Amino acid sequence: METGVKGVSTGTTILAVTFDGGVVIGSDSRASMGGEYVSSKTINKLVQVHDRIFCCMAGSLADAQAVIKAAKFQLAFHSTQMESPPLVIAAASILKELCYKNKEELQAGFITAGWDRKKGPQVYVVSLGGMLISQPFTIAGSGSTYIYGYTDAKFKPNMTKEECLQFATNALALAMGRDNVSGGVAHLAVISETGVEHVVVPGNKLPKFHDE
Repeated sequence: METGVKGVSTGTTILAVTFDGGVVIGSDSRASMGGEYVSSKTINKLVQVHDRIFCCMAGSLADAQAVIKAAKFQLAFHSTQMESPPLVIAAASILKELCYKNKEELQAGFITAGWDRKKGPQVYVVSLGGMLISQPFTIAGSGSTYIYGYTDAKFKPNMTKEECLQFATNALALAMGRDNVSGGVAHLAVISETGVEHVVVPGNKLPKFHDE
């Protein structure tokens, strides 16, 4: 994940991007500690908090997992009260409140993405400290610093699902190729009105670029 507590540096690459009718959320699978030390190569940082709502974690893994566990409980309670599936903004807002109320203790940020009947596909960023922003696409984590140019140049509104999957896969592959604490496999989830499709791209199947 991205930044740990008390000087423990961790790494990740996470992203989410909207397309015509849905959203793709994705991440690498590596967790690290102390800058150079890889503690796990197989973490799935995509967490399904409701049927068509997912979160990605960046920051302290323990902090992020604790926040998401609390958010899932609150979102299930909210959904029961409303007697309908929750909106994506409801999930993002719960994460925002948890991060803001505990900003002195937490080192965790989130991308929330999903689909609902009111607004369709949506992507939200909940930053360290609890700021909430809606964006058509977003990237985060230590690996994101290497791919801002690529994503800014290649993103276009109303991509097809296939174009969006290629955009997300290329972005993750580029970040994982440059950032020594991002790596492993690419976990992707495609979320739309019809449901959720999970895609895993092994490291040896990721796109190759000129310097590899």
